[in-house]
This record gives sequence, C-alpha cells and structure tokens, in this order.
Amino acid sequence: MHDKVDTAKLEKRRDIRIEYGVPLRSLRLGLIGKADVVEFHREVNSWHPFPVEYKRGKPKGDNCDKVQLCAQAMCLEEMLNCTITKGALFYGTTRRREDIVFDVALRTETEETAKKVHEIITSGITPKPEYSKKCKSCSLLELCMPKVCSTKGKASKYLYGFINQSDSLPDPALEK
Repeated sequence: MHDKVDTAKLEKRRDIRIEYGVPLRSLRLGLIGKADVVEFHREVNSWHPFPVEYKRGKPKGDNCDKVQLCAQAMCLEEMLNCTITKGALFYGTTRRREDIVFDVALRTETEETAKKVHEIITSGITPKPEYSKKCKSCSLLELCMPKVCSTKGKASKYLYGFINQSDSLPDPALEK
C-alpha cells in the first residue's frame, strides 16, 4: 500500500498537487518524520497543505492515528508558517478516506503525546510491551516480541534455573 507513497514523487491533478514521502520536523514539538502524502489544494492564488496518512487496517477505537496525522499537520504548519484545519486518514481494509478536523482537543492530545514520548526517552527506561491483538499487524512485532517480554519473570526464571543448573553440573576440568 505504501509503494507509491514511498517514491517521494510529485503528481498534479487540476487544482491539487500531490507530494509523496514529505520530510517533516517541528522544533517546538521536538518531532521529525515523514508524511505519506501531502496534497496541496489551490485556493485563489495560494496552495493549502492537506496531509493524508495511509493505514493498512481499519479505523481504530482510540485516537492514535488521528494524533499521528495531527502531528504531521503541526509540523507542516511550523515549516510552512500556515494553519491546517484538516487532513485525512485512508484505511486499506475499508478502502475509505476519513477526513479529520484538527480541533483544539486533538491538538492538545497531540502535544501531550509528544511530551510523553520525550519523557520516556529522557528517562532511559523502555516501557515493557503489552501484547494485544493489534500486535499481530504491527511491523515491529519481531523487534518488540511482546509475547516473550510481557510475561512477568519468564526470562529471569529461565536464567535463574539455567545458572543454578550449571552450578550442579560437574566441572569438565576436574574430570581429567
């Protein structure tokens, strides 16, 4: 689904210019990233950015996708010195595009999320993963390994048993 998005090319369609793989940054929020698509809509004599984020699945019960899209809009606002009132999420499962309004509540949640991310990074402590059904479709599943890491004490019990077992084994150097 991201084949076209990852090309970093440009398309034009009447009064819409479409840019793919647009690099983003916000010094205020301390964020960098890449927008899947930014459509620039011509209105009178200017172009207005409209971010579009592509998702493989379907709309989620929480605001995580909306926060990601809003963060992209806030980066674009800072970079282009403009105001962006809405964007869109395109879901591959439903093949539907959902317009998202960047209201005060969503902007506040986005800023709070950025702050929380920086607090986690500053603390130097990686939160333990919690396995859920959404993990099955996550691209980081093999790196995160939530089933292994989220089981309390499983790794430490294994290591403790291994160490204690090896203490009771005969020393090969003494057998000669």
